[in-house]
Amino acid sequence: MSEFTKPYEEKMNGCIRHLERELAAIRAGRANPAVLDKITVDYYGTPTPINQVAAVAVAEARILTISPWDASLVRAIEKAILTSDLGINPTNDGRVLRLVFPAPTEERRKQLAKDVQKMGEEGKVAVRNVRRDAMDKLKAQKKASEITEDDQKKLEDEMQKLTDKMTKQIDKVCEEKNREIMEL
Repeated sequence: MSEFTKPYEEKMNGCIRHLERELAAIRAGRANPAVLDKITVDYYGTPTPINQVAAVAVAEARILTISPWDASLVRAIEKAILTSDLGINPTNDGRVLRLVFPAPTEERRKQLAKDVQKMGEEGKVAVRNVRRDAMDKLKAQKKASEITEDDQKKLEDEMQKLTDKMTKQIDKVCEEKNREIMEL
């Protein structure tokens, strides 16, 4: 890869990392601490992510345990989970919260698979937007006579190959997530 494509490759990798974070938050029936990443709890007047005020662990394949470092937060964390869109009622023993993830129904798994595909398409659009920016810059450089037409063609081909590579990577990430969703 040339010096020209390096910053665009970084941006495309950023798109893929963002997609991976989004996909990690999708609940696939298996306990995954990432589903709590978007849930915040009021900690002394500041909205704070749960993983910063408690130890979150996977106890079993479908059970997450949340052990707050400050026992007074148990109720607040429970309330935050109940008011979130997670759709799971935590069990509270006074010190530790447990989230039991039910196995999703066939219909729900199909819906989740569609959501994953939609997120994958959005990721591809983001990668293509990066490619478009690069192509526009190349055209501007050619117009300003900073590069030759041959160099422009060569760099455009490089950007296209990079885009194809990133698109395949997005497909692979989505395929893995769909496999995880569809397994019982």
